[in-house]
Amino acid sequence: MTFAFTNIKSPEGIIVITPYVFNDERGFFMETYRSDEYEKVGIKEEFIQDNHSRSTKGVIRGLHFQVDPTEQSKLVRCIAGEIFDVVVDLRRKSDSFGKWFGIVLSEENKKMLYVPKGFAHGYSTLSEEAEVVYKVDDYYSREDERGVLYNDPVLAIDWKVTNPIVSSKDKALPKLDREGDYF
Repeated sequence: MTFAFTNIKSPEGIIVITPYVFNDERGFFMETYRSDEYEKVGIKEEFIQDNHSRSTKGVIRGLHFQVDPTEQSKLVRCIAGEIFDVVVDLRRKSDSFGKWFGIVLSEENKKMLYVPKGFAHGYSTLSEEAEVVYKVDDYYSREDERGVLYNDPVLAIDWKVTNPIVSSKDKALPKLDREGDYF
């Protein structure tokens, strides 16, 4: 086995993945994705697109998701620097609807986060710069892209940054609609 998987109880469905890292005098080696091991814990998506972003300290990206027919599951990893990765459960029938979960992902801890369909996703940059790579199981679709306001007071997410840098697009996202139909 080359990974340790931690299932998050709330919101259910989120999995933290810790790869086993083999260090020696040359540096390190680790597997970052292996479908047979991921499948054993219920991650069965076929990832078809990889994304890569770089952000400076204090940047918040998100909270983003896509709706049917291009909903996306994600496998997120920080390869340089450090981020605070956040997911919000938008599954209407879930006991954890409207609840958020956050975890530090970094080049140091090498942890990854599996985000199934039905969650909004975003992150804040904690280090001077951070690079994030993530796999998705459907293609990006501008028509199906949606979001939730990052600083919605009902969610009360502690992004771990002061004076955040947020795109005008993300500042214009709506608050979570507790009566709305998400997933």
